[in-house]
Amino acid sequence: MSQINTKLWTKNFIILSLINFFMTLIFFLLNATITLYSIQEFNASTGEAGIIAGIFIIGSLLGRLFTGRLVQTKKILMTSLLFFILTTLLYFVHFNIGFLILSRFLNGITLGIITTVVSTVVVLNLPASRKGEGISYFAISTALATGIGPFIGLNMSQNANLNMIFIFSLILGIINVVIGIFVKFSVTNKATIKKEKGLKVSDFIEPKAIPIGIIMFIMAFCFSGIVSYLNVYALELGLIEAASFFFMIYTVFVLISRPFTGRLMDKKGANIIIYPALIVYGAGMLFLGSASSSAILLLAGALVALGFGNISSISQALAISLAEPHRVGLATATFFIFYDLGNGFGPSILGLLIPATGYDGLYVTLGFIVLATLFLYYLLYGRKERKIQN
Repeated sequence: MSQINTKLWTKNFIILSLINFFMTLIFFLLNATITLYSIQEFNASTGEAGIIAGIFIIGSLLGRLFTGRLVQTKKILMTSLLFFILTTLLYFVHFNIGFLILSRFLNGITLGIITTVVSTVVVLNLPASRKGEGISYFAISTALATGIGPFIGLNMSQNANLNMIFIFSLILGIINVVIGIFVKFSVTNKATIKKEKGLKVSDFIEPKAIPIGIIMFIMAFCFSGIVSYLNVYALELGLIEAASFFFMIYTVFVLISRPFTGRLMDKKGANIIIYPALIVYGAGMLFLGSASSSAILLLAGALVALGFGNISSISQALAISLAEPHRVGLATATFFIFYDLGNGFGPSILGLLIPATGYDGLYVTLGFIVLATLFLYYLLYGRKERKIQN
């Protein structure tokens, strides 16, 4: 195979990775601050604040559902990038809680469309022999945003006017439009996706990606407990300064491990990564639940990164590899639908458990859930991997 056919770091790949990074960063930035904003600016109750936070996920899900079955074109990408800017401007209209909920919903739809299109086009342009490695590199943009987004959001909410968060999101949206102009959609992108007649469930999701999607739902559900409640837990422990570095440690260890795990998957399959990653992720949660010092808290961050950080990228590569070429868009959308469901429902459900478990008990419980997923993964995919590869 020629060098051209196996090249990963093309101009398209870099631009699309940047767009994905900025969109994911905006998601986590807003997710970490919107409840505080709604309470301070609109005197929202905790229940209303939860709806304002969660409606974004519902919008994102709808965007993914209807985008996965479409031919991915530059027109769809640029239109959705422009609409993202318009819906971000709605945050500056201080009307009432209902209007804020509508704004969040519309903003979520545009983000779901953009990230689905971007992820699909990236995958379609990756060489088959390096797909796992390519997705791991691309997923670094998500991992970086996952760590940096809450960090920036929490710092801005403490040291600046909350409207600055919306201004920052708007600036990133404008940058995405500018760099999106330079993305090229090859004929191959259009030719590899077929339109299918009829209206069936399989027109909106890829059934072959559902088993690994279920695993991803559980992993994201557990991880949402860290994103949503880590700062409150750290305040309780008197480790708030260490907590501010938790996501930075997470990001560093994801960056270190992702390239190696992606290449290993291409050569050996997903099982060799997923089984150890589940154990490490579970251990990280258990350490987090028993943290008594900054060192243990940051060690938990490193373990969670090596676990969840690699499960997410390898699971995405796996979901896509199981689908037919013309259904890559649907497989991508299906994967992220389960990912979004875990992130969306996790905080509210886990919030109901905290009065009974405490924060430490919550993380210990989540650690055992992650470890129990070893058996579920074996049933849903692990035992079938050799047969599927052959």
